[in-house]
Amino acid sequence: MAVVLFRRFNLPPVLGYLAVGSVIGPHALNLMSDIHTAEYLAEFGVVFLMFSIGLEFSLPKLHAMKRIVFGLGLLQVLLTMLFVLLLVMALGIGWQLGIALGAVFAMSSTAVLTKLLSERMELDSNHGREVIGVLLFQDLAVVPLLVLLPALTQSPEKLAMLMAVAMLKAVAVLALILVFGQKLMRKWFYFVARAKSSEVFVLNVLLITLSLATVTELAGLSLALGAFVAGMLISETEYRLQVEEDIKPFRDVLMGLFFVTIGVKLDLHILVGLWWQVLLVLLALFVVKALIVGLLSWKLGGTPGNAIRSALWLCAGGEFGFVLLGEVSHMPKEIEQVALTALVLSMLIAPFIVQFSERLVMRFVASEWLVRSMQLTQIAAHSMTSEKHAILCGFGRNGQYLARFLAQEGVQSIALDLDPDRVREAAAGGESVVFGDAGRKEALMAAGLMRASVVIVTMSDTALAEKVLHHVQELRPDLPVVVRTADERDMSRLSDAGAAEVVPETLEASLMLASHALVLLGIPINRVLKRIRQTRSQRYRLLRGFYRGVTDRDEDEDRQPRLHSVWLTPGAASIGETLADLNLESLGCEVSAIRRRGIRAVEPAPETRLNEGDVVVVLGEPAAVTAAEERLLHR
Repeated sequence: MAVVLFRRFNLPPVLGYLAVGSVIGPHALNLMSDIHTAEYLAEFGVVFLMFSIGLEFSLPKLHAMKRIVFGLGLLQVLLTMLFVLLLVMALGIGWQLGIALGAVFAMSSTAVLTKLLSERMELDSNHGREVIGVLLFQDLAVVPLLVLLPALTQSPEKLAMLMAVAMLKAVAVLALILVFGQKLMRKWFYFVARAKSSEVFVLNVLLITLSLATVTELAGLSLALGAFVAGMLISETEYRLQVEEDIKPFRDVLMGLFFVTIGVKLDLHILVGLWWQVLLVLLALFVVKALIVGLLSWKLGGTPGNAIRSALWLCAGGEFGFVLLGEVSHMPKEIEQVALTALVLSMLIAPFIVQFSERLVMRFVASEWLVRSMQLTQIAAHSMTSEKHAILCGFGRNGQYLARFLAQEGVQSIALDLDPDRVREAAAGGESVVFGDAGRKEALMAAGLMRASVVIVTMSDTALAEKVLHHVQELRPDLPVVVRTADERDMSRLSDAGAAEVVPETLEASLMLASHALVLLGIPINRVLKRIRQTRSQRYRLLRGFYRGVTDRDEDEDRQPRLHSVWLTPGAASIGETLADLNLESLGCEVSAIRRRGIRAVEPAPETRLNEGDVVVVLGEPAAVTAAEERLLHR
């Protein structure tokens, strides 16, 4: 229930697990009688999490991002650990604890930040790549840190010896697994897949993960290292995606249990007396990590604005901080409580910092205004000569196909996309595409929104679609917007936001599958086409006119029913009239829909009274549409 509540408020689910743990723990309701058994099970959550990271590990990807990963990422972790170490030693605390706390606070949240980058469509932005690169190194750094932290209780001489032996063991075991494991893994999975049993496949994944984890543990290394290697081996096979889906339920459940056991350690009685220490550590965490990331990003060639963005995104703590904190033994209770609470609060605050990061950058970095204005100038330069054109929000596969269809009909278009590589390649090939965020009002204006005839959201992104619809309703309420969505769940939501039409991918895919299947079953193609047209007509109200009375032979295009949006500007003759009073049917025209303040009503009732600012969508032949517009505006 707590996890559902946190998800509802768009907060990280990990915080829900931590909250549950703190409530049922011995310091609150004391509902967990055997904490040690729960901790043992929870350790497997870390194993499967590291296995998932291994699945995502890719040597080509690592090589492509080596400057960020082994430059910015490595320096960020090392400098954060060094700063915390010096600070802890200055306070008279042992260096071992300093290294441990430095490792804990150096981590950022992969789960939270990647989700936010994806939702905000900033994965391919400059700061998005830096954030992903740093997170990737932090994920990799967890592996040796899981080996290092438990050994910190030893003396320096013994610690050096233990680390040297551990490194030799790691190199030997990893070399053996990586050299011989790849071919064996591929052949073994092929053998298992031939059984065509999902249960056997899942059991095989669990067997391999736990077996390699056990091998590394027997070698004196951690369970997590073996799981990471298992994921690496499978990531290079064609079974990676299936394995990832199969392992996800186990990982999520056990990771949830792990975070519950972390929350159990929260002692609110101690924290009440240490609130100012928690606040101090929290502020220090934000400031120190932000300064380190920002200065490193700037010194490594980033712009001031991009450096500040990366700093704000990465300044909070992460879930791997809890993982590493659990590996530290003999930590004083007060220090553990302060560190644990600071991590929880930082992850809670992180989404709000990200939300306001752009405003802070624009406020404190004057050069960002110049960069932003240059982008808008480039967009405006491409759209300057365009009239009655289409604005495409996104230039992926769907956007590119759509642009070609429009070009074949002689319709101009301009596309906005945030992938710099795609924009560069497409623009070099003569495509009308520019770098810009379609979710920003200024970008839409620069793309010629006030002169456009249609806006099309080609990406299946409901959040982006709602932003675009909001801006269009504010600036051009008469402009139709066509939106793509993954399935039918968001159709009513997007229609209510003002979309002229919403096209669900699942429905269209089903129609295509059905049409091919029916033809192959011997159903006459005319009947199949008629069935598809009827289905689309019922689902897509705006397409009804195009399918009414259509036969297999071409008809005179000038007599085809068409749609037209009429915006009731101040002083329009029909304001205050009902649809029945206007009697547009007598002109051979009907009202298909009315958009009012972003709300779209399909097939409005005859008693519907028109208001100023309404957009009336009429359907009919061209002559009837012209007469209807005249009656609506001038009577």
